[in-house]
Parts: sequence; structure tokens; C-alpha cells
Amino acid sequence: QVQLVESGGGLVQAGGSLRLSCAASGRTFSSSAMGWFRQAPGKEREFVARINWSGTSTYYADSVKGRFTISRDNAKNTVYLQMNSLKAEDTAVYYCAASRGRYAGAPGNEYDYWGQGTQVTVSS
Repeated sequence: QVQLVESGGGLVQAGGSLRLSCAASGRTFSSSAMGWFRQAPGKEREFVARINWSGTSTYYADSVKGRFTISRDNAKNTVYLQMNSLKAEDTAVYYCAASRGRYAGAPGNEYDYWGQGTQVTVSS
């Protein structure tokens, strides 16, 4: 079993930056692909970014490409999402997710464990 705890959310002005962290428990973290998703009020959950088990491969949604960076530190069992040039439309609850596999894609059903989420609010 893997438990995920997100942190780092908050209120920021448009154009600002935040870094989200996701701390994972369990010995399988270093062999698991990780992803970030978000859900805005009244909208479906959407894929944001993912990273493979070793950190050598990343993939982003078009809406965040060039502004967000996903990374991981396997020694700390933590995955990060650096968010720059934030826009009002980035406002959402952000969720961390872990896959049992070393690679995973954009679909949420490729992930097996989910965190509780952290709120990000961008004021315009």
C-alpha cells in the first residue's frame, strides 16, 4: 500500500509561482511512475504531468507545458510540481497519483494510489 500526502498549495497572484510536494510512504516509490492531476470546480479531473520511475522521462498537458516542471527525489520518496507563470485557470485542487508500474501515461486509470489533494488558487 502507498500513501500520498500533498503539500505546498495556497493562494498566489497571477504570474506567480508555487511548488507542490507529494510525500509517499512505502518501499515501492522508487519503482513507481508518478503523476499530477487537477480538478477545478464543476470540471472533470484532468491530467497535468507525469514522470517515470527514474525521472528520465516526463510528459505534460499542453495547457501547462513550458510553465510547470515535474521532478522527483527517490531518496526522499517525494515528487514535486514546480508551477511558474500561474494563471487564473490553473486554480484547482491538485492531486498526486502513483502507479504500480514504472511507466504511466495521462489517463487517470493508469494510477493506483491517490492523495487527498491540495488547493491552488490563482487570483487575477
